[in-house]
Amino acid sequence: MTLWEKFCRFTLCKVMGWTIVDRPLKADKCIILGAPHTSIWDFVVAYLYYRSCGEKAKCMVKKEFFFPPLSWILRGMGGIPVDRSNATNMLRSVIKEMEAPGRFHLAIAPEGTRKPVKNWKTGFHLIARSAGVPVCLGYFDWGTKRIGRGEVFALSDDARADMKKIQEIYEQMHLTGKHPEKYVTH
Repeated sequence: MTLWEKFCRFTLCKVMGWTIVDRPLKADKCIILGAPHTSIWDFVVAYLYYRSCGEKAKCMVKKEFFFPPLSWILRGMGGIPVDRSNATNMLRSVIKEMEAPGRFHLAIAPEGTRKPVKNWKTGFHLIARSAGVPVCLGYFDWGTKRIGRGEVFALSDDARADMKKIQEIYEQMHLTGKHPEKYVTH
């Protein structure tokens, strides 16, 4: 374990009081969903979790946040700037990155925003199916301060049906967001 990984684990577990339930998937490529996403702090907690386990994950961040010096920090933490105004190009570029040689774990908030939403985004489904990678139902529960990658979800050809099942699984987990009023599963 590197010094940075030890620092991340100390910060996450000792300073912030989180418990790591399970480690990131050992697969070279995967998508890990992160729910509930109600605060920018979810990004920090997820980063500390991944790094404390000796792993690195990428995540999509709206391009408007990429200005110096914040852009340097975000890139260092695995942030990928995305233009949300053109969803098709965004998905193509992420699929291309996912298909490139090397390790690539992509963390995605299925809600797509920190605001309460009933209909979660299914872009991860297209990315995972196109690139042939597994999807983990990762979570961060602010109520119990437990974090983990969760179960691997087997995708079908029906993104809407899969999303309904995924939201049901998250609902059964009884998770609490940092801002509970912003978390909606159905």
